[in-house]
Amino acid sequence: MNETMLAVLGFATVITIIVLLLRNVTVPALAFVGVSTVTTAILVATKTFTIKEMGEFIQAGVEGVHGTAALFIFSVLFFGIMTDAGMFDKIIGKLMKKVGSNVVGVAVMTCLIAMIAHLDGAGAATFLITIPAMLPVYKKLGMRPTTLMLICVSAMGVMNLLPWGGPTMRAATVLGIEPNKLWLQILPMQIVGIIIALATAVIWGNIEKRRGAGTEEVMAKAALEMQEEEGESGVKENDLARPQNFIFNLILTLVVIACLIFVQVPSYYVFMIGCVIALFVNYPGAKLQNKIIKSHSGPAIMMASTILSAGVFLGVMEQSEIMMHMANVLAGLIPQSMGRFLPIIIGLLAVPFTLLFDTDSFFFGLMPILISIAGEFGVEAAHIAIVMVVCRNCATFISPVVPATFLGVGLAGVEIKDHIKKCFFWIWGVSIICLIAGLILGVIKL
Repeated sequence: MNETMLAVLGFATVITIIVLLLRNVTVPALAFVGVSTVTTAILVATKTFTIKEMGEFIQAGVEGVHGTAALFIFSVLFFGIMTDAGMFDKIIGKLMKKVGSNVVGVAVMTCLIAMIAHLDGAGAATFLITIPAMLPVYKKLGMRPTTLMLICVSAMGVMNLLPWGGPTMRAATVLGIEPNKLWLQILPMQIVGIIIALATAVIWGNIEKRRGAGTEEVMAKAALEMQEEEGESGVKENDLARPQNFIFNLILTLVVIACLIFVQVPSYYVFMIGCVIALFVNYPGAKLQNKIIKSHSGPAIMMASTILSAGVFLGVMEQSEIMMHMANVLAGLIPQSMGRFLPIIIGLLAVPFTLLFDTDSFFFGLMPILISIAGEFGVEAAHIAIVMVVCRNCATFISPVVPATFLGVGLAGVEIKDHIKKCFFWIWGVSIICLIAGLILGVIKL
């Protein structure tokens, strides 16, 4: 199978998965494994790769995400324990006293927390810090979890432009310059992005307010739904609440978060230790500990299986270099006459491309090709890199080929299809505004 046919197969694979997810035909795990298996069968049948080689590709893909899967399992368990113990109830009580039923205030607070949490550039850590803290508040006020995710990804997209963030470092590597030098050029666009992220929180806070969030009627209905959920779990809140351990649990949670940011050990190991300590202190005894673990096993296993299945997909697409061939085909479709407008073209298409390419393929596969083409028309390499970093970054955490996306939707209890539907066009608009700002501010020149 030649490179063009491999690219066509790649596009067919990605588009099929996205359609299956958006049409709610099947759960993500089955879509990733099922479609990837068909792609694998085609590659083997055409003698492009052997069964052994495809097996190695799949193994490499799963190994690349198994840490995220483990992280999800133990983070869900840890925050589940903290919720059962009543730690978040007290925090929510304090927050509610501060903001009351101020829906817009809660939305802005979400944006600020996500921005601060994302200073380390780790998407998984940001979701783990922001969503468990704010989701109960959203539920109490009757705000939609999809709005929580939209505000989070808007804030994370612009904060991920920092010089130690993955995309900026990758782009700087391709350009052969220091990340800090590239970031200083990006900074004016990042400031605009931060303003847009805060505006997103205000706008969607008002949208939620117009829907009735924060009113007594909606809050009463939300409280009833939360009580029903607790009843269905078969566990009485009063039996598990540990108000006497609030200070200990709060300190433990802060220590876990600090370790995620500053301690150079796997994130899932931090949560493993946190779970051990939390269970021993709050729920001593094997019988009770077993009950707690089982009560949170459902969502943990569901999302872990999705992440591992996504690893199968990424292994097939990346290791076979199909994504690289997809990048070559897309680059070849750009008309020669449009060469000087390449930064604008790339900026406009960056968000849709994000749904097709993982981070490495986008920056190490597509970027060098586009820089080479742009050079023929006198377009500076840095301008291509800036557009690709800024405009693509806006959509990083709505992409189904980014494992952290599944962590976020899993924690928020949102379906991936609903997340993409809610965020795609809004984030695309944010990306285009950043592009226009770059042109106006002279960061990008034609």
